Amino acid sequence: MGKKNNLIAAIDIGTTKIVSIVGRRNEKNKLDILAFSKAESRGVKRGKVLNIEDTVNAIRKTVDDVRQQTGNPVSEVFVGIAGQHVKSIRNRGYINRDSYDEEITRADIHALVDDMFKIPIDVGEEIIHVLPQSFIVDNEHNIKNPVGMNGKRLEANFNIVVGQVSSAKNIEKCVSRVGLKVRDLILEPLASAEAVLTGDEKEAGVALVDIGGGTTDLAVYYDGIIRHTAVIPFGGNVVTEDIKQGCSILMRQAELLKIQFGSALGEIAPDDKVVTIPGISGREPKEISFKNLAYIIQSRMEEIIDAASFEIENSGFYDQLSAGIVLTGGGALLTHLSQLVKFRTGLDVRLGSPNEHLAGDPDDEINHPMYSTAVGLILKAYELIDIDGKEIINADKTSGGLNEKELEAEKKQARIKSNIFENLKTTITRIFEEDDIKM
Repeated sequence: MGKKNNLIAAIDIGTTKIVSIVGRRNEKNKLDILAFSKAESRGVKRGKVLNIEDTVNAIRKTVDDVRQQTGNPVSEVFVGIAGQHVKSIRNRGYINRDSYDEEITRADIHALVDDMFKIPIDVGEEIIHVLPQSFIVDNEHNIKNPVGMNGKRLEANFNIVVGQVSSAKNIEKCVSRVGLKVRDLILEPLASAEAVLTGDEKEAGVALVDIGGGTTDLAVYYDGIIRHTAVIPFGGNVVTEDIKQGCSILMRQAELLKIQFGSALGEIAPDDKVVTIPGISGREPKEISFKNLAYIIQSRMEEIIDAASFEIENSGFYDQLSAGIVLTGGGALLTHLSQLVKFRTGLDVRLGSPNEHLAGDPDDEINHPMYSTAVGLILKAYELIDIDGKEIINADKTSGGLNEKELEAEKKQARIKSNIFENLKTTITRIFEEDDIKM
């Protein structure tokens, strides 16, 4: 990350692809993508690094490419983390303050968040994110931002994201071997949500379903607050595997069939259309009907949709999602998938791309659902740091920190105090100088 030019670099380590990306916010608060590169991922399965060497080679290829495109050395990166080992737990914490008269400050919230990092978890696990849901001040509930309020007891409900230490260490090891430092690990569902969801959707209630190659990531928002996250341990690759097995063809042929001729609804697939697949090593070619192909895809996609529905129900907000479901990720591009999801869940559905936050041409390659996570990592990184590189923990309204206006007010107040001090020091110096002259 180049602090001098306010550049942010991120790496999305996925099951099917690895994406390195460099971006910068412009004066209109839009994201300029200065460089991005992708490579086939061979060492990752269901979000976990299983082959260090293959993963390192893919990361190195993409990192070298973005360095060449930008002409700027990348030293620090934000990296996405997902996988079936990631889970979400809920907890409540509190602190008792010294006095009723003192206002609650950001430091009090940080102390409360820090306490959550100390809660007992299973051996071999670590806490990735602590996400405040709502605050309670002296039994006054459902407070979004308690900063500036008076109160003796400050409580908060938290959504805590936990993952395996070994998985995080393997990711950091792969990145460090290409000469980079991991600035922070970011949960991929949070990154994808940042890229494709609108503020209105988060307020009304929405579930983001990011269908990747190896996993399906889920994030549920309501009233502008992240309520639940989950990682479902299967994605688009299991659909391809089913096509391969069901049609007795090669994996690459199955992937092409899925992309070019696949449909998520078997009932509306044409009966009279077939596609011919060349036989293996000179054998007779195979004819596969569009309808059979669609039914194979539908049965597996229904399994993914039902798993996502189960997680949404676990969040407790299924009946409050006025904005329904937003699909993103490469797997979301299947023909008629939106209709199948709407039929299975009863919720409104739309396809999400990161176009709202991107500057430049909306037809750019990066403005694609499969790059939602990569773009979201850049956006999420801007929430964690300011332009000077100083860490800001959960610096937004929904997570209990300070928003941009409040942060600017704090900086302005600090500058005023500094100027007062400097003026006072100058005045005192002049007094002593005048006394010396008189003497």
